[in-house]
Amino acid sequence: MAMNERPPSTAHADDDWLDAVLRTEAREHRAAYIDDAGFTARVMAALPAPVALPSWRRPMLTTLWAAAGLGIAVALPGTVFDVAHDVLALILGQRVSLAGITAGVVALGVATWAAAAVALRDD
Repeated sequence: MAMNERPPSTAHADDDWLDAVLRTEAREHRAAYIDDAGFTARVMAALPAPVALPSWRRPMLTTLWAAAGLGIAVALPGTVFDVAHDVLALILGQRVSLAGITAGVVALGVATWAAAAVALRDD
């Protein structure tokens, strides 16, 4: 089956075409299984357990980053205020006009069509 062809009709409704192709291939080659006399099971049992991160790590990192951000905001209040003011002025200071809205919609349309053309091209 070629990559661009659709899956056979035996695919489940929630599967994508690649899952259906892999399932079909597995069905075709299931009889070709070679017994390894438990070798795979022994290798998997001999592997070390995966290293799990401690459960406290994520909340601790979040707290540390929040404390660092708060520390910077307290240590440099003028700089934080100036940056926030400039960002808000840049965002809110833009004039809204029909021409600006039209240009934005056209730019989004062009970007959408270009992305669709790139995604759907046949190479």
